[in-house]
Parts: sequence; C-alpha cells; structure tokens
Amino acid sequence: MDGTITFDKNNDEADVYHLSPPGSRRLAREMALQGLYALEFNGDSVEKTVNDVFSLYPESIVVEPFAAEMMQKTYTHRRELDQYIRQHATNWDFERIAVIDRLVLRMAICELLHFWDIPPKVSIDEAIELSKMYSTDQSGRFVNGILDAVLLDLKKAGQLIKSGRGLLEGNNDRAE
Repeated sequence: MDGTITFDKNNDEADVYHLSPPGSRRLAREMALQGLYALEFNGDSVEKTVNDVFSLYPESIVVEPFAAEMMQKTYTHRRELDQYIRQHATNWDFERIAVIDRLVLRMAICELLHFWDIPPKVSIDEAIELSKMYSTDQSGRFVNGILDAVLLDLKKAGQLIKSGRGLLEGNNDRAE
C-alpha cells in the first residue's frame, strides 16, 4: 500500500477516496461530504478545504463545480439546515446524531432548498446511499425518515421550488 486511507466492509484494498466513477454526481457528493466533515473539525476556510479535497481527486474536474457548490451552500446554510433536522428528529438529541448522518442530512436538505434542478427523489436516494456507505447500517432508514418528513413539510409550505426535466410529481426521477 502507498499510505492511502482505505475503507470497504468487504475489501481492505478499496480506496475510500475513489468509490464512485470520476464524472458522477455521486462522487461530487462524496467529495462534498469529506470536505464538510473536515470543516466540522479543522477550522480552515471553505476555500482551503475545497482545494484540499480536490487534491485527492485529480480525475474529478468534471464534478468539481458541483462539489464546491454543495460544500459552500451546505456550510453557509448549516444553521438553517440544522433547524429542519432538529424539527424532524423527534426523540433524538441533535448533538447525539452521528456527525456523518448530520452532514448527509444537511447536504440533502440543502439540495431540496437550494438546488432547483435536482429532483427531490434523487436528493433523498443519494443521501440514503451516502449514509449507508459512510455511516451505520441503520443510518439509511434514519436519514430516509427525516428527509421524507422535511420534504412533506416543504411541499405543504410551498417552499419546494424545482424546475426542469423529471421534476413534476408522478414522473419517474432518475438517479444522478
């Protein structure tokens, strides 16, 4: 091994920094999650953290704008996003929610509120997959429950503003 951090439940040789294809939005979300995790603890600026994360992914230039925007918006709006989590994580002490689960929830709620071109179903499905990949086996259900409740409230309040292909109710949204 060359000193690269590895992680995989089934394969000790898998590279945690390259779990998804280079041009996928899933990879961009993974990059954003890693950057947001670093921001929780390092005290660096968003810009420095973005650059540090991008240095781990030399082949990812296609998804860098999306990853950077996801990190920036999620970090900037984190207090607002946390309010949605607190409101819907009934019977949970916010501080006891796993850091990864909190970050995944922030990112997905940020997508629901601030990324008008991403279908809600895609945001929720991607969040569930990220939580399963990077957190516990039960995280997917927890994340799904919170996000379903947030989505319902956003729809009721008329705060869900989406436009573009595949965003009308009843359409089959495809994963990005």
